[in-house]
Amino acid sequence: MSSLKTELSNGILILTIDRPKANAFDLALVGELQSAFKQAARDTSTRVIILTGAGRIFGAGQDIDEIKAHGGELSFREHLLKTYNPLVLQMRQIEKPVIAAINGPCAGASLGIALACDLRVAVEEAWFKVGFAGIGLVPDSAVSLLLPALIGLGRATEFALTNDMISADQALAWGLVNHIVPAESLMDEATSLAARLATGPRTAFALTKRAFNKAVLPNLESVLDYEAHLQEIAGRSAEHKEGVAAFLEKRTPKFL
Repeated sequence: MSSLKTELSNGILILTIDRPKANAFDLALVGELQSAFKQAARDTSTRVIILTGAGRIFGAGQDIDEIKAHGGELSFREHLLKTYNPLVLQMRQIEKPVIAAINGPCAGASLGIALACDLRVAVEEAWFKVGFAGIGLVPDSAVSLLLPALIGLGRATEFALTNDMISADQALAWGLVNHIVPAESLMDEATSLAARLATGPRTAFALTKRAFNKAVLPNLESVLDYEAHLQEIAGRSAEHKEGVAAFLEKRTPKFL
């Protein structure tokens, strides 16, 4: 059964992540997103993309149960090179506007995916968490580049290390999101913005996105590769094992 719902209307492609209960990513879902963005890049009838989540959670990041299923033998580098790294590159390189309609909490790899979008509209109840430190890992999915680019190095460092939540109001004030709206207005606001962009000059939009990528994110690919290298180290650590155990047992981790 698919965890990604797609709907195309009037040039607007809506991609809805629907994987109960927290819209966490597994290999199948990431593969579906990669396929959807590949198709959208080729489809001339798709002019704008909206990415959102079903229910009240945008995304909880990587599914911890999938990591556990590998019995500690998962190569984090291989995993990232197959999943989030190419997906983030697809999202940044697709020459069409991508809007994140953030319907609730957003953490870990889901944060990276939201940050890879061009614009972000969030509900008032949304919050954001880097999340990786809680399970003894380092930021990946381009979070180490995109979060400081949006909110500044000092703030990004604080929230990466403390694992504290960033509220919707803070996110708006710091430029992490473009707009916050009541929950009942989220898709209306996102589709209204998308409709406005769908009537715009597609070539100019494509070249503008190229320009911003060149000016602000010229090292994106190398950063993603280095994140994968660092995550391989962190993923083999005793800290990560303790972090995952604590998460599954719903207790505070005891890092030595």
